[in-house]
Amino acid sequence: VESFVDELAALAQEDPVTYRLALLHADSRARKVLEVAAQKAGWTSPMKPSTKAGARRGRGVSVLSAFGSHLAQVAEVTVDSDGEIRVDRVICAVDCGMVVNPDTVQAQIDGGVLFGVTAALWGEVTIKDGRVEQSNFHDYRLLRMAEAPRVEVHILPSQETPGGVGEPGTSAVIAAIANAVFSAVGQRPRKLPVRIST
Repeated sequence: VESFVDELAALAQEDPVTYRLALLHADSRARKVLEVAAQKAGWTSPMKPSTKAGARRGRGVSVLSAFGSHLAQVAEVTVDSDGEIRVDRVICAVDCGMVVNPDTVQAQIDGGVLFGVTAALWGEVTIKDGRVEQSNFHDYRLLRMAEAPRVEVHILPSQETPGGVGEPGTSAVIAAIANAVFSAVGQRPRKLPVRIST
């Protein structure tokens, strides 16, 4: 859904954050997390170019309301000349209602983002002759520690009923990555795992 919203923003020739803000009620929780995520990401500032020859960089945004929580994420990616995608940084603003333990929220969002990066870039199970080809982590690609993006989580104060933070971090980052890839190279990923043609 958030990749489609991004596509509509591009067709309307509007900034993806501005486009979303126009769709959200002025005092909505979703709007507030989007404003915080965009501000913390420096959305209106140009990104530093890659030091790697031929690599291009981009930012993408997504907003999610699910499980009683609202969050917005901005992903920053680098796409090298071979089409390899690296997620450099993910900024997340979350309103999950009243927070009992902020460390738990941070950990859940961190883990969800990393799981989502794996799903976005390599989450594929293939079938050959009626059998699954992957048998374990030696032949199913996962995000490695050295590839992990920097994750920043900003928890908004709230007196609302506590919501969930397990799945939202995963779901939102996948769209943010796809939107960042479009920003970087002008190709719109429409299926997972995200691939671009070089």
